[in-house]
Amino acid sequence: MEYFVDEDSIVREIWGKGDTILFIFAGASAEFALNKAVDWLYYTGRLPNDPLGRLFSTVSYARKIVFSEKDAALDAIDSIAAIHSAVESKRGKTIPDWAYRDVLFMLIDYSIRSYELLEHELNLAEKQEIFHVFFRVGKRMQLQGLPQDFEAFQKMRRSHLEQNLEAGDYTRDLYRRYRKHLGPLRYRILLETQIHITPKKVRKLLSLRKFSLLTLLLPPYQLSRRIKLDRLLRSMILPAAYREEINSLDQTGK
Repeated sequence: MEYFVDEDSIVREIWGKGDTILFIFAGASAEFALNKAVDWLYYTGRLPNDPLGRLFSTVSYARKIVFSEKDAALDAIDSIAAIHSAVESKRGKTIPDWAYRDVLFMLIDYSIRSYELLEHELNLAEKQEIFHVFFRVGKRMQLQGLPQDFEAFQKMRRSHLEQNLEAGDYTRDLYRRYRKHLGPLRYRILLETQIHITPKKVRKLLSLRKFSLLTLLLPPYQLSRRIKLDRLLRSMILPAAYREEINSLDQTGK
């Protein structure tokens, strides 16, 4: 059986672990709030009205792409493209190509950052594999202006961070909604994670301090993974209403 992502790919390892997924979306939630195209998220209402629901919905699509056989993965990508096309048609405007690229760039960058934070440093070939998987997703969606290799991606990623982010009213509103949905303690954990994983430009725009308390908490958490307590800790960190989704984060059938 042919898969969209090879069975031994590092991408499967990254997206098969619940904690790396949560770190990816902690970083992405910061950048979504700063992105100059964030008004599109408000047009649909899904992210501001239900941030955690949007997280698990996105994880579901990502899992279909990463773990399904090729035709099913392509169907999932086409479904994503169709959903966005329908939103564009309804609004009578087109989502900018750079905004689509930004989402792909986040998935590439935070996949690397999350894995290296929780596991170990990736070599160049592994980073190139992560880039290549999401590059093929972008090509299937017929996105324009995609970088052709990992080196070009790194340059374009730095440029996008400088050009496409700003702190504004949407930023402040989204963070109010994050706090409302998460509660004070979980919201604090989100901020500490964002301090630890986001690029300097993101931290500066969000006025986040340089040092994260997560630096002190990561070693005991990594120990909990070895003794199989990490799922229990995740259940304590995230709201009980999402317990089923939390338990499904770890992908066993790799």
